[in-house]
Amino acid sequence: MTDRPESSTSVSLRSPSNPGRDVQRVGTAKFLGQDVGKIHDPVWAVIGNLGDSQCYLGVTEKVAAVQAAIARRIESDDRANRLIAPAFTVGVSDGQLNGTPQMRFSLIGRELVNDAASSHIAANRIQGLIAVVACDKPPVGTVAALVEQNIPGVILSDGSIKPGIDPETGDRIDLVTAFQYATSTDDEARAAVTLHACPGQGSCGGMFTYNTMQTFIGVLGLEPLHMIAPPSDDPRRIEQFPDELIDCLVTMTNRGIRPRDIVTPASLRNALIVTMAMGGSTNVMLHSVEIARAAGIDLWTEVLSQDEFNDLSHQLPVIVNMRPFGDYSMVDVDVAGGLPTIVAELLSAGFLDGSTLTCTGETLAEQVARLAPPAPDLEVIFSVERPFKDTGGLRLLAGNLAPDGGAILKLAGVESGIVNGIFTGSARVFDSEHSLIEALDEHPESFEDNDMVVIRYEGPRGAPGMPEMLDPTSKITSLCRKHGITIALMTDARFSGGSVGLVIGHVAPEALLGGPIALVEDGDTITVDINHSRLDCAELNDPTTLSDRQAAWEAAVSANGGIHPAASVISHRMLKRMRAIGLPALLGGGMSSD
Repeated sequence: MTDRPESSTSVSLRSPSNPGRDVQRVGTAKFLGQDVGKIHDPVWAVIGNLGDSQCYLGVTEKVAAVQAAIARRIESDDRANRLIAPAFTVGVSDGQLNGTPQMRFSLIGRELVNDAASSHIAANRIQGLIAVVACDKPPVGTVAALVEQNIPGVILSDGSIKPGIDPETGDRIDLVTAFQYATSTDDEARAAVTLHACPGQGSCGGMFTYNTMQTFIGVLGLEPLHMIAPPSDDPRRIEQFPDELIDCLVTMTNRGIRPRDIVTPASLRNALIVTMAMGGSTNVMLHSVEIARAAGIDLWTEVLSQDEFNDLSHQLPVIVNMRPFGDYSMVDVDVAGGLPTIVAELLSAGFLDGSTLTCTGETLAEQVARLAPPAPDLEVIFSVERPFKDTGGLRLLAGNLAPDGGAILKLAGVESGIVNGIFTGSARVFDSEHSLIEALDEHPESFEDNDMVVIRYEGPRGAPGMPEMLDPTSKITSLCRKHGITIALMTDARFSGGSVGLVIGHVAPEALLGGPIALVEDGDTITVDINHSRLDCAELNDPTTLSDRQAAWEAAVSANGGIHPAASVISHRMLKRMRAIGLPALLGGGMSSD
């Protein structure tokens, strides 16, 4: 790197301190072309999420745009602020890792982003932050860090990828299409989907986990609503949004608004309601708990109970026609009015509290009124009176397989199998995701109608890292559609927002800890009762059977040095840490901070 010329900015220090500590601040200010006289002024900063996938390709350009806009604002307004160089956190690519052992690092990545962002904020005494976020776990880690440190700050979504186009049919295709083609025997079709499903840049475009969490963050109040839906390559993200975000940061700073003034029980409830009404990812039940924790809020006691959550699910319709359960992507939602139209519709129907504060300095209702979004078009965005689906997107299940509740089903994604609110299946047990994938690849004909596939020892501590199951659920979806059957699945792991079908995740206590899921055997009768929000195994209702199976499980653990032999053997330091301190899904599925 060549030396930069001396800056023409001030070379006097208003508050000289320790030369040893100040000399690098001066050198950095000169290099960045800033006033060295401001090296002791409050620090503003920009951070971004980076990783190895298309999700992150647009981040550096947006970070640079925001950094330049802040520098201009500080100079034009002669603000008493020091701007430091941008920082970046590291995430993984869920799409590339699904179905591999490396997927165990996905949820752990949320924790690492939190650690990195928190350390950056605290160590550099940052007093104002704009964060450019991408993929789905890094944004949650970034938000949690911002809320924990409680400094004025706002979020900018990097934006969604646009759908791909099948060159033969002209149909829209995306990442989930590609996973569902994994079982195809047509090599040309597989190649076409692989080559064309994900063009350009941006995070997953359907109502998968990325857009679920960006919606959540926007409704929560930490990002302006109109910035959520535009695609990653939309010029507004470079030309318009940076200055608007700085307006938010200035407003928060001048009015003393902090993230914990925005993240409240009422705003958390609003955010959950909107994501449910959009048929959002089951991952929201991990991430909402984590963001609430960062704000010092217990989601299940201060925001809503599991029963209240299910009551909402009964009341709330799904009002978007979006992938993976519909036809459209977030870029289409943007054209139809974006998140402001959806929030306006739910506000007018009385589902939301419009008085919650947002990063613009306005209440949620005031922000929506200023944006003046169009009415639902009834093709992409529907109304509460004329919904896309009558039932709410998510449901929490309890029963003898989930004694504390928290097992989650995405009702919006169920395609078949539930009759009069009930599914009854025969258990087919796998002690790892890998063993199920092997069976699906090598013996797909062995799966039958009304099988209940059980994947266990893949929970927060069991895997460890609670991987997503997009690969096997996509294969199962393809089998079901091909043969007109229903194969259900339950697991102590979690799902991608792109998973569809009768799939139940977050079953706890997890198998590694001896939860009831560890005691299920092939052929057991499993019942999913949506009418009463229950998940049960008939055989475990018999006290003798339950006692015998518990004794056998404990004996296997004892003979294997204190851990069940079905659990994976691990050596990586982060996996060891997760196995030692991983939290259950109801507490966010992350790492204990105690």
